[in-house]
Amino acid sequence: MKLSLTQAVAVASFAMLAAAGAKAESYDGVHQAVSAKTRAEINEEAVRAAAAPNQNVTRGSRGPETVARSTDRASVVAEAVRTAAAPDQNVSSGSRVNSKVISTLQNPVDARAAASRDASKL
Repeated sequence: MKLSLTQAVAVASFAMLAAAGAKAESYDGVHQAVSAKTRAEINEEAVRAAAAPNQNVTRGSRGPETVARSTDRASVVAEAVRTAAAPDQNVSSGSRVNSKVISTLQNPVDARAAASRDASKL
């Protein structure tokens, strides 16, 4: 029996499909889930979470949140007052080309503090 070229190509392609099918993975079914908790424990946790109050409330709607403080309030206020009273606080080095900001003016807060110290010495 003599095969034509098209028949030979068809036979060869079917042979390659059969070889590829032999290498395919076998189906082992659904794998068992691995968990540290039992199904009952997970169900209990889900029921507790579903019954929790205020679970869909956006952040900040319950009032102000507490913030951890690293410095005391008085030192923060003093620093803010000193910075606000600085005579050259609105001048930056970008104001002029190739310029540098050199503060030659005394801060009024520092001047008042020095005056009160000098007055207490008298």
